[in-house]
Amino acid sequence: MEFTQPPTGAEAAIEKLRQSRLDIEEQLRRVLVGQEEAIEQLLIALFSGGHCLITGPPGLAKTLLVRTVAQLFHLDFRRIQFTPDLMPSDIIGTEILIEDDQHRRSLKFVSGPIFANVVLADEINRTPPKTQAALLEAMQEKQVTAAGHCHELPRPFFVLATQNPIEMEGTYPLPEAQLDRFLFNIVVDYLPEDDEVLVVQRTTRGGAEPLSPMFTAEDLLAFHEISAQVPIGEPLVRYAVQLASASRPGRQGVPDFVNEWVAWGAGLRGAQSLVLGAKARALLKGRMHVSIEDIQALAFPALRHRILTSYRAEADGVTVDDVIRKLIETISAP
Repeated sequence: MEFTQPPTGAEAAIEKLRQSRLDIEEQLRRVLVGQEEAIEQLLIALFSGGHCLITGPPGLAKTLLVRTVAQLFHLDFRRIQFTPDLMPSDIIGTEILIEDDQHRRSLKFVSGPIFANVVLADEINRTPPKTQAALLEAMQEKQVTAAGHCHELPRPFFVLATQNPIEMEGTYPLPEAQLDRFLFNIVVDYLPEDDEVLVVQRTTRGGAEPLSPMFTAEDLLAFHEISAQVPIGEPLVRYAVQLASASRPGRQGVPDFVNEWVAWGAGLRGAQSLVLGAKARALLKGRMHVSIEDIQALAFPALRHRILTSYRAEADGVTVDDVIRKLIETISAP
């Protein structure tokens, strides 16, 4: 199934996006087992045009998930393995000296692996801040600057970064400024026993089933336009803002548990991510309007990397997800 022109009517858009999700899930089941929530959140981020941080222990198919989705969308895919000795020029590219037939010399920019539709930044927390910062301009401005010249990145452009949360030796935690540029922080956890048995059976018999590309880059750009046009009521926008602002300690009217357990709360991008993601989720569910359920379902991936817990929370055994769960229970929904 493919379409290269945006649908003219809202009903056609809903039906095509709903059917697209069914087709994508059918293809993904040939390669991936379980992780339905992570897959849904990744698709929502792609339809919203946002970057994703994928967090989980090693061996849980984080890289395979990103590579498989890129294949389904027939996007130009590049993988960068982040290491402590990786330099910014290894990502962006560099200028080299060339000589033509008349022996005239000039500088030519040779683009790096960041010039792709989908860039997998594998184990992004294993490289120093200087190299991590090379992604900041690309993620925010969709361009890179080299030797004083700006170079546009291809459209669409996504950075899907993975990080291992259990190995802290030799890692460089991402700064808050860069974390805030990710639309979602998707957590990939261990599978149930039956799913794990199925994975072992599949991966030990060889011969993975090939996937058929379904959409082009133009199709995905059309999805972005459709998603942005989904209507959302002002009370729901206010609810998303209240969820984000209630996570900021020291402000008047915030819940007591926030002042105890939170050192730093979510900024404006937290509410923006909630609204953008909720619009795409509504379309994937076959609706042309956003509901409270859409906001609440995406509160965890949209806010968990924007809230910094305090030492008191660590002593009490409280996680970021616990704080978000209490926020949803505390803030009155419209």
